[in-house]
Amino acid sequence: MYRNPIIRGFYPDPSICRVGDDYYMVHSTFEYFPGVPVFHSRDLVNWRLIGHCLTRKSQLNLEGRQSSHGIFAPTIRYHNGVFYMITTHVWGGGNFYVYATNPAGPWSDPVWLDREGIDPSLFFDEDGKVYYHRQVGGERGYIGLQLIDIKTGKLIGEMKEIWRGTGGVWPEGPHLYKINGKYYLMISEGGTSYDHCITIARSDSPWGPYEPCPHNPILTHKHLPDHPFQGLGHGDLVEPPDGWWIVFLGFRPVGGRHHHLGRETFLAPLKWNEEGWPVINDNKPIAEVMTARKLPPCPWPKPPNRVEFSDPTLPLEWVFVRNPIEENYSLTERPGFLRLKGASVSLRDIGSPTFVGRRQTAFNCVVRTRVSFTPTADNEEAGLAIRGNERNHAVLVVTRRENQTVVALKIARNGQTAPEKIISVQPGFTELGIRATPLHYEFFLVKPNGGETKLGELLTRDLSTETLSSQPGANFNFTGVVIGLYASGNGKPCSAPADFDWFEYSETGD
Repeated sequence: MYRNPIIRGFYPDPSICRVGDDYYMVHSTFEYFPGVPVFHSRDLVNWRLIGHCLTRKSQLNLEGRQSSHGIFAPTIRYHNGVFYMITTHVWGGGNFYVYATNPAGPWSDPVWLDREGIDPSLFFDEDGKVYYHRQVGGERGYIGLQLIDIKTGKLIGEMKEIWRGTGGVWPEGPHLYKINGKYYLMISEGGTSYDHCITIARSDSPWGPYEPCPHNPILTHKHLPDHPFQGLGHGDLVEPPDGWWIVFLGFRPVGGRHHHLGRETFLAPLKWNEEGWPVINDNKPIAEVMTARKLPPCPWPKPPNRVEFSDPTLPLEWVFVRNPIEENYSLTERPGFLRLKGASVSLRDIGSPTFVGRRQTAFNCVVRTRVSFTPTADNEEAGLAIRGNERNHAVLVVTRRENQTVVALKIARNGQTAPEKIISVQPGFTELGIRATPLHYEFFLVKPNGGETKLGELLTRDLSTETLSSQPGANFNFTGVVIGLYASGNGKPCSAPADFDWFEYSETGD
């Protein structure tokens, strides 16, 4: 038995490859840095983060990227001892690939591809030819195919349109496979929301013509509006010794049609029928508890709930908003602490705020930290932050009001900040917390005796994709909630650093 989703929280657009007994999977990261996490598994169910493909500014410059722009839909493939990751930097140069002999890194600098489109993929054919395919033309677009010299990145010949899907909008996320002598092209349609689905077609040649599967879509929940898993799509196939499987994204709405954890990664078995078409999970809906096949389990040790900042580096799962200003973060200036230096940039700005955090991966969790910060002006603040995007977030911070040190709760909805809620505190260390349930975030101050003082609440729907995408002037929101540590001078750098003693993330339920 195993449980879906297999990777929880904002880890969308999964792509997978197998190398012997090992499996590697990558995901979209949009405006967050480092880009494109690489997960490793030996049983397809238990995964551990081993690194990122894009860890240097020379690979990924996110300066000026709006939220939900940046890195879209990576594909990972392995060929002749080399791993390749190909992706799109939206509004940042287009399509490129990087390569490595170790999936944990380091990865090469980008090889840029001089063609339009998104969601690129690579297919290595048995005759040595390599095919580059991607989505072209936007909402009513198509899948284009072209040969590529993988050693140089030079595209060969003209691009050819090979399939437009079955009529749904946004035919995208293409992956080409050769199975039992046939070429199969699997894509997603319907847009990455409630109408999302996966369709497939096949041909005797990678160039087509492609015959669509008679029972398309082969995966969707759009006809099941009350199912706890929605938006299923953007999949990739893998063949372990026990048969075929598919990984794909989906999301879990709560409180009606609102999801705030982001698009997550799911797993389902796949069989081939007598006509040579794939059948996912015996054509049954995707369940939370699934029956595994014969692949032996291989669990990994769980990371600790509390980060003490005694290691020379931050945990791999921690991310920054765009490229960090490195001098604003230190694990050495005060050993045993993470020191943050508040920049002039805040979470409201399209810049590089002093913020480092991790994805929320369960509806029910508690986040705490202990911080020492002595603000000298009302604009200086440091503490916990929970982020949707620039216009929607909340901070629980130590700051200064009327020449006193206080804890303030500041909530931004659609760019408008609600009136602050403030509690006076003594100078020195302050312990702050956020408690999450499926419908609410509760912000609290921990008293010296261990009790709690609640400062306020935020509805989780206020950080949901549906809310963020529906605001005036908004683009579609592709990410999920990230919670972490934050410092800002709100217009000018802080005069004093903030020292964080520890950070604790504890899941109290699903």
